[in-house]
Amino acid sequence: MIYVDTSVLLARLLAEDHAPPDSFWQQTLVSSRLIEYETWNRIHARKLLATHSDSARMLLGRIAMVELTQPVLARALEPFPVVTRTLDALHLASMCFVRNSDPSLAVATYDERLARAARSLKFKILRP
Repeated sequence: MIYVDTSVLLARLLAEDHAPPDSFWQQTLVSSRLIEYETWNRIHARKLLATHSDSARMLLGRIAMVELTQPVLARALEPFPVVTRTLDALHLASMCFVRNSDPSLAVATYDERLARAARSLKFKILRP
């Protein structure tokens, strides 16, 4: 199972040079529900609703969502081995929640700060 950070979804959606290949999206993917809000925020900020909304819905539909439930939010309130931003803390807490049921969980991200924080928690980092 692979935890998908918003940076990976946006790289694909916005056709960046380092975007993951089509095969990446066929794997078992999971993310925090936060990815949905972050994605739509970027689409609206860049005024891409007319051109990117269908693709965004398709990509988001391939990802199992971890809700921001009390156990996830409680973990986000605890300290992490490195200083984290608020949204990164919520992603990290979601990763920890998923890892409780799948210890082999890997993290796909292009965000270096999130990658550093995830590594500090012993997650394997993928750069698809």
